[in-house]
Amino acid sequence: MFQILLLLGSLLLREQASPAAPLVKGNCPKTCGNVTIPYPFGIGTRCFLDEWYEIICQESSSGTFAVLNKANLRVLNLSLPEEFPNKNGMINVSLPIIYSPNASCGGNGSFTPVSLKGSQFVFSDSRNVFVAVGCNMRALLRDTQSAIIGCESSCGADDTVVRNTSCSGSDGCCQTTITSDLQAFSVDFQADNGTVCNYAFLGDRSKFVSSTTDFNELRANGRFAAVLEWGVANTSDVALEVYYNNSYYSRDDSYYCSTRSFNSDYRMEMPFLQCSCSFGFTGNPYIIGGCEDINECEVPHLCNGTCMNKRGSFKCVASRRTTILIGFGAGLGALLLGLALWRLYKYAKKRKEIKLKEKHFKRNGGLLLESELSSPEGNVEKSKLFTSKDLEKATDNFSEDRILGQGGQGTVYKGMLTDGKIVAIKKSKVIDEGKIEQFINEVLILSQINHRNVVKLLGCCLETEVPLLVYEFIPNGTLYQYLHDPNEEFRVSWDTRLRIATEIAGALFYLHSAASIPIYHRDIKSTNILLDEKYRAKVADFGTSRSVSLDQTHVTTLVQGTFGYLDPEYFQSSQFTDKSDVYSFGVVLVELLTGQKPISSLREQEGRSLATYFIILMEENRLFDMVDPQVLKEDKKEEIESVANLAKRCLNLNGRNRPTMREVAMELEGIRKLPNPSGVDQNKENREATGSYDSAFTSSKANIEMDVITLSDVQPLLPSGTW
Repeated sequence: MFQILLLLGSLLLREQASPAAPLVKGNCPKTCGNVTIPYPFGIGTRCFLDEWYEIICQESSSGTFAVLNKANLRVLNLSLPEEFPNKNGMINVSLPIIYSPNASCGGNGSFTPVSLKGSQFVFSDSRNVFVAVGCNMRALLRDTQSAIIGCESSCGADDTVVRNTSCSGSDGCCQTTITSDLQAFSVDFQADNGTVCNYAFLGDRSKFVSSTTDFNELRANGRFAAVLEWGVANTSDVALEVYYNNSYYSRDDSYYCSTRSFNSDYRMEMPFLQCSCSFGFTGNPYIIGGCEDINECEVPHLCNGTCMNKRGSFKCVASRRTTILIGFGAGLGALLLGLALWRLYKYAKKRKEIKLKEKHFKRNGGLLLESELSSPEGNVEKSKLFTSKDLEKATDNFSEDRILGQGGQGTVYKGMLTDGKIVAIKKSKVIDEGKIEQFINEVLILSQINHRNVVKLLGCCLETEVPLLVYEFIPNGTLYQYLHDPNEEFRVSWDTRLRIATEIAGALFYLHSAASIPIYHRDIKSTNILLDEKYRAKVADFGTSRSVSLDQTHVTTLVQGTFGYLDPEYFQSSQFTDKSDVYSFGVVLVELLTGQKPISSLREQEGRSLATYFIILMEENRLFDMVDPQVLKEDKKEEIESVANLAKRCLNLNGRNRPTMREVAMELEGIRKLPNPSGVDQNKENREATGSYDSAFTSSKANIEMDVITLSDVQPLLPSGTW
């Protein structure tokens, strides 16, 4: 009887619908076909915020459908940001497939780039995936910033048919993730298959299942569903919020706005403002007075018998009829049952947490790492397995106040361990389960690196959904900030720049030549060079680095890199070698010489690339036209010329003609020590330096903790721009 009455009361609660709240302005249309259109989007004059939010309702033989007019994209669904459950505002759209030019594809796709520039919309990096389909081809997705991504697809020697399998690159289909804040992109195709139709698309990963997708139908249709995230400009009146200094302040408690993502998994910074009705309110926060107060204790999904409403009291203000029915069926039995269920719930929750941690630990390769740690041959006693409680305590449960920075790979937090040691903790967005063994291998390798100019990996935690990496904390920002930030008070002298260059070169020489397994960094740039309290350099961000066995001549991977630093030879061939790191280091050398950014629109006549501009001026004997004026004041022209000539050799388009990092490190050390870096005396000193390098290398190669060169100290490795 008791259970029947409780069920009856619950059904009565479910029958009480939440009060209607306005979603549109005035008498504007609320829907187009089966799509609800909330403000700031709208249909008709004065119904939308600006031209980017205008919706056109179009008729076709298959029915009525909504179109985002400015972007000319069909809208499949449109949703407001929500606090419960936590999710960003989304627009599901139909995006055109990009075909390779000069090919007869016979579909309804496009050859032109896709652009949302000028809007407050971005392609969701957590919801979308970049897919390319074709045989023996490579597709590169370019955005308007500095990142490029791509993938390579083959079909085999005698197979030209795309097979619906894993889309791993060997079956005529490949896929990869995209960068965050992507608003516009174009696709370049490089193929060996003549005029055969190759195509690529950006699409909703939940809709794309490679094993069941009909690629012939997909190509002919010419479109695929994709997901946009949206907001409004920070300066827009419709925001209904006073936004200041990364905080939000409400005029009342009915709504709030923030530039942080509403997704609970990672609160990353967004390029726009999002607003949501607060807990206990419903409606549209983009309309003045659009969030209406509700009794959350009467709404089924907010209250199920008891609740904490927005005023903080633990009781349901239910209807009189509901109160009588629940009181009649409850009484003393409800109290006893409640206590028993509470204890059972606490026990079940604790067991569930333990099981979940065990599941995460196994999935993230914990058993493999434990076996390596216990192996006497492992030589990884310095690495440590942290528990999730250790790191939650160190970061105040990953408080937003502890965030050091955010990037495409994840979020970095500042933490303090129980022994008082300050650390940086990287929480990745996602990890491919198929690459767990590779991830563990990388942890084992990096945990053994103990070079003074490389950021130290202290350990990891594998009990969470995604692994947490623990690094030493580097307090003083990046080299990029000190060279290019106009507000930076610290001015970098020539001697300091030369010392930093020498330290970076020494670290790369160590990674390439002296570590037990050679490591290619693959993303050397000034934002990945950290500076400690004494402005000593440390190489950071090994998120894309690779270890290479001694019999390998190159590493072939998805094309990844940063415009301005990317080795042109690697870009063309997809074959990354140690000389590719040398090219990127050459760009950093030129940054130190000139104080200029690697990509700049101010160099339109000579080309935006700093490397190209530098080579042109070197060939015209105009080096000192681009050297940083502050450096020229120090009257070190011979040293500057020596470093410039070294940078020119590093930037040689033919990788074979570039020096090795060993030769680069030796030459820079020689320039620092010699009063006359050029001429016969320099050659003699270089030969002596070579001997000392060989001696140090031979005697210490077995020890992974060796300092390869007697250079000044530098910093540990961490994600770019997040320390």
